[in-house]
Amino acid sequence: MSDENAFVFKITVIGDGAVGKTSLIKKYTQGSFQKDYIKTLGAQFSKYDEEIEGDNVKLFFWDIAGQAEFQFMRPTFYKGSKAAIIVFSHAPDDEESYNHVHLWHDDIKSFCGDLPIVLFGNKIDLVKEKDVDDKKVHDLVKERKFLGYYKTSAKTGNGVYEAFQAIIKELYHKYKSS
Repeated sequence: MSDENAFVFKITVIGDGAVGKTSLIKKYTQGSFQKDYIKTLGAQFSKYDEEIEGDNVKLFFWDIAGQAEFQFMRPTFYKGSKAAIIVFSHAPDDEESYNHVHLWHDDIKSFCGDLPIVLFGNKIDLVKEKDVDDKKVHDLVKERKFLGYYKTSAKTGNGVYEAFQAIIKELYHKYKSS
């Protein structure tokens, strides 16, 4: 299929600093994982081409810095987003990132309106399954009307493909039928 007939989607990836946004994108688009943390300054984007049901789909993942000092830039970075991924960390020393999910959700909705959003609970490899409070997260997903919740590990790759596919296929089917 030619490029002029391709589906083009900007997907904004947001959440607190150091929850693994960049690592998740790299795991999905390149299959790689970098152990050392490198802070995103402002935003960076990754382009990834995928074929779905014979159609060319161009994905632009906008990885938005989670640190407060970059907050003033976010409205510009959000512009044109077709969907969003909110990431929090399951790591025991990072519970604050979950508590901030509603702030990220309110922020992107205030600039982009209603758009499909999925929630990624990253760093699942750092906790025992029995220690994860799925009910609390599922209640939030229902309350906030997220498309879904996915437990991910950028390090092991667990859940990453399925999580990204959920939002990508949602966009594809939404725009294919319109």
